[in-house]
Amino acid sequence: MSGLVIASSAGNVLVWMVWFAAAAACVGSGIAVISFSNPFYSALALIGNLASLAVLYLLLSAEFVAAAQVLVYAGAVMVMFLFVIAYLGGRADAPWAGGPSLNRMAAVIAAVAILVEVLVAIGLSSSSESHAASIGGSFGSPAEIGRLFLTDHLLAFEITSVVLLIAAVGGVVLGAHARRLHADSDEVPPAPPVHIDESPVEIPAAR
Repeated sequence: MSGLVIASSAGNVLVWMVWFAAAAACVGSGIAVISFSNPFYSALALIGNLASLAVLYLLLSAEFVAAAQVLVYAGAVMVMFLFVIAYLGGRADAPWAGGPSLNRMAAVIAAVAILVEVLVAIGLSSSSESHAASIGGSFGSPAEIGRLFLTDHLLAFEITSVVLLIAAVGGVVLGAHARRLHADSDEVPPAPPVHIDESPVEIPAAR
């Protein structure tokens, strides 16, 4: 009996160690995404962030969600991101160059509003009474998730597909525009004509 208790406690310690490592990797890679000036490195950091989230999903016994996180987001979606970055080139934008503007201030206000909304939702959920929900054996299975995608969340599922398609088309359009501007900047302007003075030269007479 004591051996089982020791084994279970050791298993709990291992789970907590994996949880802390995955959480630290998730936070660190998230900071790296917005810290790197090279968009290619930011995309690689985002892949690490998605992989860390997959580990957290595994700890929650959500194997299907973890597999979808790796295959769909860290795989297919990030391949599209890397394709767009390679198509546009490794040029990093300077969003705060030239001082703050209306769009930048609106983005900051929207980000702060979303953060406040998340904190309020977490506070309300933690303060409310928790009731045990009845969870069936099919909860979290691929069949149950597919049924929810195609019934209750069909509109959101289709909107996500349209948004990804628009992002791919927008990346191609922006890449073509950026390459055209780069080609125009590489054109060497013709050299100005050289003026040759054709006036007769006076030769001094010999003495």
